[in-house]
Amino acid sequence: MRQEGLLQLAASRLIGLVPTLLVLITISFFLIRLAPGGPFDAEMAAPPEIRANLEAKYHLDEPLLAQYFRYLGEVIAFDFGPSFQYKDWTVNELIARGFPISATIGGLAMLLAFFAGVLIGVFAALRQNTASDYTVMGIAMLGISIPNFVVAPLLILVLAIYGGWLPASGWDWTWQRGLLPVVTLALPAIAYIARLTRGSMIEVLHSNYIRTARAKGLPERTVILRHALKPTLLPVISYMGPATAALITGSVVVERIYSIPGLGSYFVQGALNRDYTLVMGVVVFYGMIIILFNFIVDLLYAWLNPRIRYDEGE
Repeated sequence: MRQEGLLQLAASRLIGLVPTLLVLITISFFLIRLAPGGPFDAEMAAPPEIRANLEAKYHLDEPLLAQYFRYLGEVIAFDFGPSFQYKDWTVNELIARGFPISATIGGLAMLLAFFAGVLIGVFAALRQNTASDYTVMGIAMLGISIPNFVVAPLLILVLAIYGGWLPASGWDWTWQRGLLPVVTLALPAIAYIARLTRGSMIEVLHSNYIRTARAKGLPERTVILRHALKPTLLPVISYMGPATAALITGSVVVERIYSIPGLGSYFVQGALNRDYTLVMGVVVFYGMIIILFNFIVDLLYAWLNPRIRYDEGE
């Protein structure tokens, strides 16, 4: 019955994803065209007939609604069209080129954040209201408060320029190049996960079944690992879905600071150049990722929490 309930939940969530994605595409399409400027503003010196030919080639001379429905049909076919600025590349090819780098950095940052954050949170919860607890949570709050664009230059200054231990920028798939951007992205997530884990662990440790387990004489290690850790992770799992998507999709500033040719760099350049198809393609692609991760988190949460019910309307 539980497996059937999970399948029903998955089916209902998948059906609900379609209108969400449609709204995202619609809002993004019209918003980017409301922005001042256009993809061929650099061609202003060109004769009017050449500019008209460029607009006709990319169907920009059609009515806006016609452009919208044309683009919608292309997205349904998973074709984001050609890039206006990168003449020899399609948007699909640019995404395929930049996304593996962004996904690698974001994925490694999320793994580091999960394991470090859970360990720190459990450590603080087991020492509740002690000096260790206050110190760890104070550092975590500091990590939440300092933005990435402040942390990144500090890490470069200390570890690359003064220390000379790591390269300051660039990308070549070596751990030396990846360490600084991964740590920069992971630090705020570590702080959030540590605070979530601490609060959840404290609540779980005061529950009746934990008292029963301790009353039976089980070792504290067994109580923590076998009985307390799984329910403790429920709010962390809920956070990790959007957080993972945010790390992968929100690495724009970090990629620019470290000169990493990821998808975020293409997005920034496309926005500056009013490359409609590139910006739209990245937005829709990132939207799909965020929706997908939220979908996975819903299923994981339902699987981890046996109290979740799947009745319609609940």
